[in-house]
Amino acid sequence: MTISITPAANERMRHFLATTPGAAGVRFGVKRTGCSGFAYVVDLADSVSPEDQTLELDGVRLIVDAKSLPLVDGTVIDFQRQGLNAAFVFHNPNATGECGCGESFTIS
Repeated sequence: MTISITPAANERMRHFLATTPGAAGVRFGVKRTGCSGFAYVVDLADSVSPEDQTLELDGVRLIVDAKSLPLVDGTVIDFQRQGLNAAFVFHNPNATGECGCGESFTIS
């Protein structure tokens, strides 16, 4: 499994982890939703299950559930600010399409 994070994403994730010292790490995955089929999920993880894959990325523990793993393998996670907006941005080589609003993606 190969997932990477940019320095900006690393900084943002470390900030979230620092505000919640009991967190097991940052959970990254997908859920079925949106107009294209899947949406990314980034959240603090309370625990790690035996089916989860765990990566240590520059001091950030990233936790990916087994169902999401084939859909996000190879993804680069970035964090970008544009004006007043700030959000994680995903560069996923598995995505074959995205909806117009950028909230969901398709895998063929």
